[in-house]
Amino acid sequence: MNKQPTVALIETLIDRSKEYAGNRLELLKLKIVDKSSNVVSSVIAGIALFVVLFIFFIVFNIGIALLIGDLVGKSYLGFLILAAFYAIAGLVLFKGRNKIFKTPVTQMLIRKFL
Repeated sequence: MNKQPTVALIETLIDRSKEYAGNRLELLKLKIVDKSSNVVSSVIAGIALFVVLFIFFIVFNIGIALLIGDLVGKSYLGFLILAAFYAIAGLVLFKGRNKIFKTPVTQMLIRKFL
């Protein structure tokens, strides 16, 4: 009985198994890079959008505060009224922070990674 072909088949099987494992590892690395780059690019785009909207928001609110101040007769009152409005809005957001921010952000990150 010749065992040579059996040994050759086993060696071929081992070589192919090593190649398969290497390819699977490379595929896993590429998937990780793809998901990570997707998340990072989304974060960078979000930061850029936030900066632009923040600048707009500040300038817009200065204009509104000056307008309110004009309507009530004192500029500083316009800023105080607007500040009181944002204090109330901040308290409402603080009370609902988990429902408004935490849950949606957590779900978005899970969807991005999965």
